[in-house]
Amino acid sequence: MSLFREVPDDFRAGFACFVGRPNAGKSTLTNALVGTKIAITSSKPQTTRHTIRGIVHRDNHQLVLVDTPGLHRPRTLLGSRLNDLVADTLRSVDVIALCIPADEKIGPGDRYIAEQLADSRGSTPVVCIVTKADKVDRAGLVEALTAAGDLMDFADIVPVSAIDDFQVNTVDEVLAKHLPLSPPLYPDGDITDEPERVLIAEFVREAALEDIRDELPHSLTVQVEEIRPREDRPEDRPLMEVYVNMYVERQSQKAIIIGRGGSRLKEVGRRARQHIEDILGTPVYLDLHVKVAKDWQRDPRALGRLGFDFE
Repeated sequence: MSLFREVPDDFRAGFACFVGRPNAGKSTLTNALVGTKIAITSSKPQTTRHTIRGIVHRDNHQLVLVDTPGLHRPRTLLGSRLNDLVADTLRSVDVIALCIPADEKIGPGDRYIAEQLADSRGSTPVVCIVTKADKVDRAGLVEALTAAGDLMDFADIVPVSAIDDFQVNTVDEVLAKHLPLSPPLYPDGDITDEPERVLIAEFVREAALEDIRDELPHSLTVQVEEIRPREDRPEDRPLMEVYVNMYVERQSQKAIIIGRGGSRLKEVGRRARQHIEDILGTPVYLDLHVKVAKDWQRDPRALGRLGFDFE
């Protein structure tokens, strides 16, 4: 039996890439369009470090969203590799969506990204999405839309609030009209092609980013070592064991993650477990360990071991 449904002759399917400076609302919008959480969100910049694919199913199209790390002027080897990852993604999509937050003035970061797009997009259409419309009044939104329009020649400009569900469907429709005629690329019901291990690691990192400051968000990375069923559990009460290592660059950062008497690490586990159980569909025993990998963001070998070798 085919997992692909019958579709009309004018059905469209393809890839849309969200780009923008860090913390522009790309991940929140991705989750809103897909209808469930697949990309982590945080107020900390450079939260997204992987290209997360979310799949939006509609009667007349299938939109595959690629949420990328925020484009920025890199200060570390990791930053350079993340920018390279975004550049590679831009070359393989059907439409690019530049996200500009309505509650912040156009800045050097936005101009830098617009320049990069103007130089490298080729014939790929670029749509501007003015995010976080809920954070400004009507006059502020008009000002934000006008400023965004001055950045470059966009195919469309759309304001949106993923939090208030304002024009989320409009964003979907605008992106879909730029997709090619095509049968569905993914089976009905799939919401992401991201491996379980990557999603689990991202949810642990999201939980660990809560309420921390300074440089620690950039210094933290997470790897899932093992996922296995608990052998002594009956079939009607399964339990998955998930073993995770969290890496920071200094001993002082390790102490921050763990907290007094391990209190903070326990809270990280509690927050992450809820999302992991949704992914795996079963209760989870989550085992977290915090380790030091000195200056891993600048060490090519460490980046490779930690999963940031994108070549």
